[in-house]
Amino acid sequence: QVQLVESGGGFVQAGGSLRLSCAASGTIFRINSMGWYRQAPGKQRELVAAITRGGSTNYADYVKGRFTISRDNAKHTVYLQMNSLRPEDTGVYYCGSGWTYEFDYWGQGTQVTVSS
Repeated sequence: QVQLVESGGGFVQAGGSLRLSCAASGTIFRINSMGWYRQAPGKQRELVAAITRGGSTNYADYVKGRFTISRDNAKHTVYLQMNSLRPEDTGVYYCGSGWTYEFDYWGQGTQVTVSS
């Protein structure tokens, strides 16, 4: 099993920045990809950004140029730097991990609220 512990998130005004962190523990060898999905009220969970152990990244079109995902393999931690936040970025952000971008393990979620 893999456990994921998220930190960061919170409340910010439009145009502001937040940084999310997610630390993995447990059977780390099962992890190649780590990243973030988000779920807005009334919507399905959707991929925000993901990164492989080798550093390959995948971003949703609506965050390209604003969000940056990074990873510290030694600490088994993934980060999401979110800049130029918009009200539509509001939602619960879930850290995930697995072998592909279709994650097998999930964190508990952290709320991000962007006010206009």
